[in-house]
Amino acid sequence: MAISPEHELHRRRWSRNLGLGLVLAAFVVLVFGLTIVKVSRQDEHGNPPGTEASR
Repeated sequence: MAISPEHELHRRRWSRNLGLGLVLAAFVVLVFGLTIVKVSRQDEHGNPPGTEASR
């Protein structure tokens, strides 16, 4: 039996999976970036800006 060419369903599924993977990767990068910004804005005692301990 000869190997059949890829079916259209596989191409559509691949593009959908690729799109979902890119969206998930963008979400992970966003959460990581927000975490880095939040951690870097703390003072030496771990307090966020605007608290009494940081003044």
